[in-house]
Amino acid sequence: MTIKVIIVDDQAMVRAGFAALLAAQSDIDVVGDAADGRQGVALSRSAHPDVVLMDVRMPEMDGLEAARQILDPPRGVVHRPKVLMLTTFDVDDYVYEALRAGASGFLLKDAPPADLISAVRVVAAGEALLAPSVTRRLIADFAKRPAPRRRSGTARPGGLTPRETEVLELIARGLSNQEIADRLVLAEQTVKTHVGRVLGKLSLRDRAQAVIFAYESGLVTPGES
Repeated sequence: MTIKVIIVDDQAMVRAGFAALLAAQSDIDVVGDAADGRQGVALSRSAHPDVVLMDVRMPEMDGLEAARQILDPPRGVVHRPKVLMLTTFDVDDYVYEALRAGASGFLLKDAPPADLISAVRVVAAGEALLAPSVTRRLIADFAKRPAPRRRSGTARPGGLTPRETEVLELIARGLSNQEIADRLVLAEQTVKTHVGRVLGKLSLRDRAQAVIFAYESGLVTPGES
């Protein structure tokens, strides 16, 4: 199955470079590009991509607002692609809000080409993706916020089992399914099942929202090991 992608970035060279890289992959088809968020929203609704690569800072309409409009479309618009935000180290304020808007993850614009290709495939498959450095900055941002009330030791969010709660905590620390499996001495497929149940019970879209939930609920506190 071919993954249809559009690229939204105000720098023409970035769009061209990303397009050439992705179009060279047999399973990825770049179906268009746009120079700002407003054009990106319109293109998304006409081209029906599977994944939108969205820059954060752009003229006319920034990537955050464009992501909101794509992921929460008006009545009558049924297509909702995955949105992968492209960011740099100096736009951390956008990370939290974009995840709340429903973005499937973040990738640093200077990431290696292989990481970009992998990110498109991961997001298209329905998984969330956060670059490790972005995850650390997201956690650091939570550390600056007033600490939420900690849940009691016997209370578990959303009726999660003890194992599911443990898996949620490890998701919030940025661990992959394989890393969680290694930590808990479980099969990776078992971890995938637990992750699916966690998302379902808590009505969360993906792992990115699970990270936010874990910190907002006080289940996990920044700085804990």
